Amino acid sequence: MDIQSASSVVLQALTQATSQDTAVLKPAEEQLRQWETQPGFYSVLLSIFNNHLLDVNVRWLAVLYFKNGIDRYWRRVAPHALSEEEKSSLRAGLITNFNEPVNQIATQIAVLIAKVARLDCPRQWPELIPILLESVKVQDSLQQHRALLTFYHVTKTLASKRLAADRRLFQDLASSIYSFACSLWNHHTDTFLRQIYAGDQLTALSSLERTLLSLKVLRKLTVHGFTEPNNNMECMGFLNAVFERLKQFLECYLQVGPGSLCREKLEKTIILYTKVLLDFLEYHPWPFIPLIQRSLEFAVGYVFTEAGEGVVFERFIVQCMNLIKMIVKNDAFKPAKNIEDSKPESLEAYKIKTAFFTHQTLTEIGRRLVSKYFLLTEEELTMWEEDPESFAVEETGGDSWKYSLRPCTEVLFLDIFHNYCQTLTPVLLEMVQNLQGPSNVEEPVQMLMKDAVYNAVGLAAYELFDNVDFDQWFKNQLLGELQVSHNRYKLLRRRVIWLIGQWISVKFKPELRPLLYEVILSLMQDPDLVVIITLNSASPVDDFEFRTEQFLPYLESIFSLLFQLLQQVNECDTKMQVLHVISCVIERVSIQIRPYVGCLVQYLPLLWKQSEEHNMLRCAILTTLIHLVQGLGAESKNLYPFLLPVIQLSTDVSQPPHVYLLEDGLELWLVTLENSPAITPELLRIFQNMSALLELSSENVRTCFQIITAYIYLSATDFLQNYAEALCRSFCELLKDISTDGQVQVLKVVEIAIKVSPILGSHMFQPLLPSVIRGIVEGERYPVVMSTHLGVTGRILLQNSGFFTSLLTQMAAEFNQEADQLLGNMIEMWVDRMDNITQPERRKLSALALLSLLPSENSVIQDKFCGIVNISVEALHDVMTEDPESNTFKDCMLMNHFEEPKLTDDEEPPTEQDKRKRLQFAALLLTR
Repeated sequence: MDIQSASSVVLQALTQATSQDTAVLKPAEEQLRQWETQPGFYSVLLSIFNNHLLDVNVRWLAVLYFKNGIDRYWRRVAPHALSEEEKSSLRAGLITNFNEPVNQIATQIAVLIAKVARLDCPRQWPELIPILLESVKVQDSLQQHRALLTFYHVTKTLASKRLAADRRLFQDLASSIYSFACSLWNHHTDTFLRQIYAGDQLTALSSLERTLLSLKVLRKLTVHGFTEPNNNMECMGFLNAVFERLKQFLECYLQVGPGSLCREKLEKTIILYTKVLLDFLEYHPWPFIPLIQRSLEFAVGYVFTEAGEGVVFERFIVQCMNLIKMIVKNDAFKPAKNIEDSKPESLEAYKIKTAFFTHQTLTEIGRRLVSKYFLLTEEELTMWEEDPESFAVEETGGDSWKYSLRPCTEVLFLDIFHNYCQTLTPVLLEMVQNLQGPSNVEEPVQMLMKDAVYNAVGLAAYELFDNVDFDQWFKNQLLGELQVSHNRYKLLRRRVIWLIGQWISVKFKPELRPLLYEVILSLMQDPDLVVIITLNSASPVDDFEFRTEQFLPYLESIFSLLFQLLQQVNECDTKMQVLHVISCVIERVSIQIRPYVGCLVQYLPLLWKQSEEHNMLRCAILTTLIHLVQGLGAESKNLYPFLLPVIQLSTDVSQPPHVYLLEDGLELWLVTLENSPAITPELLRIFQNMSALLELSSENVRTCFQIITAYIYLSATDFLQNYAEALCRSFCELLKDISTDGQVQVLKVVEIAIKVSPILGSHMFQPLLPSVIRGIVEGERYPVVMSTHLGVTGRILLQNSGFFTSLLTQMAAEFNQEADQLLGNMIEMWVDRMDNITQPERRKLSALALLSLLPSENSVIQDKFCGIVNISVEALHDVMTEDPESNTFKDCMLMNHFEEPKLTDDEEPPTEQDKRKRLQFAALLLTR
């Protein structure tokens, strides 16, 4: 593409591609897409976005197309890759000047250059770094900033490469430019401080931006540029200087005040300094040891003493707490269990920590964490009143402790308490003791303090196990506080029920549970929504010590109130939380739930429809339906008008929601089949989704096999006549490329089909059976697969001997042998590999199958008589047990089909599929 003639054409297309009119936009985008692989296209884009006279939107789009093209066409091995000549020209053009006037475009160009550097620097682009280093020295303010911006993005990109050779190259780069980067940072930092104190805020802001960029460069070089940074004096000098600079910037932050132009950038710079320390600690824990003392003094001084009053801001507090937490928790700073196995560095770090965390220091940290940082803030109390749902289900999991103050303080408290519990336990217990008795609702500070202390006791429940008699505390103090109905006391009602939820799985007598259920029943009618939602999340139902018989007297009332709460709340997260508790209740009480689920059954279709845009809520609904179907058993058939379309959608891989819903949808499909009293046309029709699911060969394939098995037990004739042919094709494809475990799962399904429907099953899966016979004759080397081959063949031989004979004749022709000869080889291998079969029922099946051949007068079979009888006797010994009542031996696998199995209290009632399996077994007994 000739640049002169093409520029106007490309410029026109880019201009049209920025249009709001889709009739203009779409053809332009298509044209640009076609040009992407044309030689010279990126040279034209370069000339366009370097032309500052053109429209900003057009230039922006040109940069984006160029940037995307690097990912697709810059590598030499890429289809339609750019020529080396064009790439060389583009590299030169990208760094001819750093004078882009538009910040957003300048950032995109810097990222673009970094992408090229990732692929070409330093081998194909050795001049990049020297040019950048020279450019950041120029006097022109704009050029200096743009060069520094590019320098940062290049450094960041090169630091992210993880191959050993790339890391060595980056380390070489770091060694060569580290001194310069340090001097650059110092220069811009000093310039900023001088300007800000002189009152020149506008100029100072420009210098602060350069300080921030140069610090970002140093952060990458320091963390990723050295294998042994502790041996580099400049590196350790920079890290020590960070503490001094942090103090300077914090003082500056205090002095400039909230109205300063530099305020926001100052916060970012202060946070970046803390990130340097945190990153260095994460990647280089042992080189960090000389910095432990200063880090702890600095962080604790600003966060837990008067020194930080008025100076620190929330994000900085979070960073300091994270620094303390990482030092306290780091395994590199702890001695080994056997002290003699400890590294000298670990012992040194432990010594420094022990010397710092004195009894007085720990006491002060513990008290301030609880009495200052655990207190609910005005903003949180306002949120409680204005948006109770968001307050009650505020996200505190995952990595939120890295960024948010409340989860950060709680995680720090837990780590410090765990490591120094002997010192901190008496401190916390004293705080509890000082707050005994009811709180005065007219003294909000006292109530906030009790809320904070109770929070600490709940978080440290496992550590306080031996020091708190929670049962007595519950009866003598907490129970009374839950019964105070004053509106202002809702603060403690909410905290106390949360506290009980924390302790119930740690230390709570089972005989106290009915009393707790009484309290729950009362609190679920509390006028405050936050209290009710907290009660719901602290539910004692999902607990190891839960006893159904204790809960049953309260089941109807609590379940009704849970359903009311589900209707009352609006946020998806809250509904998911309530649905989780409802699911737990249904799971725990099983069939006892049946009289009380009518309203829920009517409401779930509406909730499903309302949650169309909220897939995670739909996952929660699916989980609830799974437990609901299990609880309803055969009665779940009344749910089919709603249930089956839900399963259909959730398991249809052509529908986008399947990405979220598939796993739970398959589980629901399975339990629906297991509890279905009879097949329906709609239930049968859903199986059309299965072929695509089997093609995925994902981790869900085992559940798919269970679903197929459930269909076979439910209605083998209808199912096999409709789907066996397609299923057989899917199985044949699967067996071509599947693990041995997968082969076993496939063949088990085939065996069940033959067991349930010997004639139809054998006929429908006939294409699979030659490989089974072949596996036996050739001596399949995997014992588990061989055992399954023998199981399938045993079923056919025992239940459909005519089909076995025809199959043997077919295979004899394939092996170019007589049928009798092939049969003899099979029996010989069968007898020889009997030890591959470990399950007694399979050994019995093989023995019965081979014994069924003996009435034949076939000489080949007669020749194998001894072997067949021998393994049959061995199998008989395997399945015979002594009956102590009659002092005789009986077959332990023999079941009287007229006896109903007796259930213990802990056993679930049989599903419809369990009953079908039993009837199937009984039918087999009757045919013998």
